[in-house]
Amino acid sequence: MQEDRWERDALREVALEGIRERRRTRRWGIVFKSLFLAYLVVVLVIVMGWLPGATDTAPGAHAAMVEVDGAIMPGGVNDSEKVNRALRRAFEAPEARGVILKVNSPGGSPVQASRINQEIRRLKEEHPDTPLHVVAGDMFTSGAYYLAVSADRIFVDQATMVGSIGVMMNGFGFHEAMERLGIERRLHTAGDNKAFMDPFSAEDPEDVERLRRLLDDIHQQFIAAVREGRGDRLADNDEIFSGEVWTGARSLELGLADEIGGMQHVVRDVIGVESIRDYTERPNLLERFGRGMGTALGESFAQHVLGPNHLE
Repeated sequence: MQEDRWERDALREVALEGIRERRRTRRWGIVFKSLFLAYLVVVLVIVMGWLPGATDTAPGAHAAMVEVDGAIMPGGVNDSEKVNRALRRAFEAPEARGVILKVNSPGGSPVQASRINQEIRRLKEEHPDTPLHVVAGDMFTSGAYYLAVSADRIFVDQATMVGSIGVMMNGFGFHEAMERLGIERRLHTAGDNKAFMDPFSAEDPEDVERLRRLLDDIHQQFIAAVREGRGDRLADNDEIFSGEVWTGARSLELGLADEIGGMQHVVRDVIGVESIRDYTERPNLLERFGRGMGTALGESFAQHVLGPNHLE
């Protein structure tokens, strides 16, 4: 009888130990899964650039920075409304000793660039004691130069691409391909010029001349903004407005920029403070995640499907 009780107790203890072991395993599994999830979150935050840097919380006297990075397009991250709201916050910050417009962009919409340029001029008149300086990155061309040309001073690197003061419109013509394929184009309009520059019709010389006049008008607006913003600092050289691109070093000779210098030089030596605060209107976390995932998928597709040279 005692031997049977001992066996039952032993079996019971073994069963209980098995249950306890499974519980321990389950608890440790939850811990490791939680740690792994936290690790993934930290990696995403770092890779996607979601961590606020020291520039976001700078106390006291500071340089107020607004960044324009990438194409200047309506509805994008550099939409004129977003950039102008950030500029207003930067100029109105009570402890901002100066505003820095950090630009790295090949350009984009002339309308968006013009609106930012106009807002910069308005804010400078409203806040005459707050200087605005531009610090250019790799690209500072076309619409990017247009929006920033009214700055008090423009700082570039020797290798910064500067200029491209011109206007371009491009497209494709498909009418010959359609004829070879036997495709009939059916186009009906109300208004003689409604089908202006239709890509599926043969190019009309009158349309081309009309387009040239439109581009010339916009080009003259661009030139006027550059002349007003740079004044007598511009060199007497018609090539400035030819659409050509120069290095930062050459842009100093042409009067398109003022000095070779980066962000820290402007903050410490020009504005005379130690800290920067970022007033750029950033996308929220979901928007950044979606944009980052979209970019990663697009690059992966291009590399594996279109070939390694597609992105060059």
